[in-house]
Amino acid sequence: MNHQSDILIVGAGITGLMAAQALTQAGRQVALVDKGRSVGGRLATRRIGPGLADHGAQFFTVRTPAFASQVQQWEAARLVFRWATGWSDGSIAGPVVDGHPRYAARGGMNHLAKTLAAELTAAGASIHLDVKLTAISAHEGGWRADAEQGDVYTAATLILTAPVPQALALLDAGAVVLQPGQRAALETVRYAPCLCGMAWVEGAVQLPEPGAVQKQDAPIAWVADNRRKGISPAAQVITFHGNPVWSAAHYNDSDEQVGMSFTEELKRWAFGPYELREMQVKRWRYALPTTLYPQPFLRGADLPPLYFGGDAFATPRIEGAVSSGLAIAADINGA
Repeated sequence: MNHQSDILIVGAGITGLMAAQALTQAGRQVALVDKGRSVGGRLATRRIGPGLADHGAQFFTVRTPAFASQVQQWEAARLVFRWATGWSDGSIAGPVVDGHPRYAARGGMNHLAKTLAAELTAAGASIHLDVKLTAISAHEGGWRADAEQGDVYTAATLILTAPVPQALALLDAGAVVLQPGQRAALETVRYAPCLCGMAWVEGAVQLPEPGAVQKQDAPIAWVADNRRKGISPAAQVITFHGNPVWSAAHYNDSDEQVGMSFTEELKRWAFGPYELREMQVKRWRYALPTTLYPQPFLRGADLPPLYFGGDAFATPRIEGAVSSGLAIAADINGA
């Protein structure tokens, strides 16, 4: 089947969703494709037992007036809430406060993404999930994306919000040649992986206020109680994140081996008998941009309209990913 639109967005994470929202509001016909079974990318929430766990992005901060305005709208719609202004480092001193509110999403981070996606489809955008693209090529003054399932997506303008190595691989498969300087700039972008664990527990497991511990230099750098966070009322589910160095070193270990490390960390927060009902492991290969492209997006030169964006562009946070998507949309709408 051939799916035709004005603008094709590859990646239905927060960058793609925010770009699509601004473009759709401007009257553009937009299609999004994503290889995942849900929108959101690392705005990811998983059911485990009777509970829920955020296993990608855990929270976001607000540091610019533009993003503050957006978050105020989400707060008014009861999509997000203020969780904390800092985390415990595991000591008895209490949470470390730095003044930046940390926001979480009601029902889990993925609920925010799904709400944005529902608004998009209601406004006429099309979203195609579980689509594995094999190649993207220039096509009749625009773009053609071929999917493993046999579907074809064509558009005049292409926005790539997937991690940069994946985006470049799709263009390479379609024999698209970028200007050497632009290619070199994109190839400097680097990411660190993250190993994540989710443990459904019953019993005496207690994290310090506000229900999360952050120790960035420790192998297990993040531990959070999703029930204390407010998204898992039916069960206590603990999320663990390994730091970048530890995650890279153990990325190819078995789920059992990785889970054992998270189980050992869990023991530190047990103050009496408890039962580990279930442990799940998730791997994020492109979790944290470590070397960024310095601008909110890159526009390809000497090609049909082509944009690269995401959380590796200018600011490595959810706020940066949102800003990247909106900046791309503003450039297209102003063209």
